[in-house]
Amino acid sequence: MGHKRVTLADVAKAAGVSSSTASLVMTGRGRELRISETVHTRVRAVAQELGYRPNAVSVGLRKGTTRTLGFVSDSVASSRLAGDMIKGAIEAAREQGFMLFISETGGKPAEEAKLVEAMLDQQVDGIILASTFTRSRPLPEDIDRTPVVLLNLVAPPGTAIPSVLPDEERAGREAAQLLLDAGHREIHLIGAGPGPDDWPPVSIAAHLRLSGILSALENAGLAPASGYEDPSWLPQHGWEAAQQVLARDGAGPRALLCFNDRLAFGAYQAVQEAGLTIPDDVSVVSFDDASVAGWLRPGLTTFALPHRALGRRAVELLLESVGAAGGPRPSGPDGLVHRLPMPLRSRGSVSARVAAP
Repeated sequence: MGHKRVTLADVAKAAGVSSSTASLVMTGRGRELRISETVHTRVRAVAQELGYRPNAVSVGLRKGTTRTLGFVSDSVASSRLAGDMIKGAIEAAREQGFMLFISETGGKPAEEAKLVEAMLDQQVDGIILASTFTRSRPLPEDIDRTPVVLLNLVAPPGTAIPSVLPDEERAGREAAQLLLDAGHREIHLIGAGPGPDDWPPVSIAAHLRLSGILSALENAGLAPASGYEDPSWLPQHGWEAAQQVLARDGAGPRALLCFNDRLAFGAYQAVQEAGLTIPDDVSVVSFDDASVAGWLRPGLTTFALPHRALGRRAVELLLESVGAAGGPRPSGPDGLVHRLPMPLRSRGSVSARVAAP
């Protein structure tokens, strides 16, 4: 059975004073209006005895802040892969004494508009708009009524809203360089490529990863040995693409650079079915660091999406905007775009014994 919330009227009645007197005492304004020390002591003692807690929103509004933030996402909260975004955001908010209101839109613009309006009605100090995967899309009309930070969302052109993104292009460069440093010269792309325009148009992450990969290969005087574009990035398509790579002429060491871990899972199966081994015959590198990546045998070397760090940084930027008139500080050449590195999870899927030609 729940307990009845103690109100200020309850405190006033028990202390034998008016509600206005109790309010002045509990808000610290009683001494200004010459309410006696005896009354102060009695009201505060009764409030403590009854377990009275002031309404946080009311107190916050008097101080110009509710110490609450809104977190509106498409499906981050229910996504196992991206759920750490919320964990990081909650941690950062709690450390600064803020509460996070979390809601999901299911990817529906009309639902997003309603949820943003509901957050504004709650007088939140700011809102984080989040996406499970990196993309660009129109923003709700009223979003500029409060400080906003975009998380895994690219701001539309001409929009002066800060965004927090994983550094996909840098991860692409580092993934290709990892294979080059291992001596690989025949690198096959699974999920995009081989040309700069050969990437799924709905995926900003694919475009940035491919850009970084091609940059590293070009610096080494190379181009991809092949590329297999696929918009869905599912294990089946990784399996099909890897089969095609392994059926090509030539038996030398090969490398598969998969655009996400699900494609890599399918590639693992194809390598096994071909009677080959990872990493002795084929090296595999990927992106995301899905939970199963470490359970594969050998473990999958992959560049992790820094979900927890992304969530933390979004809250930090939002609090900077709430507390500073100038808003969040710019970061790097992209101005309001804050890119966080994708850490390498080095496991056992890249050979260190490939002989350079």
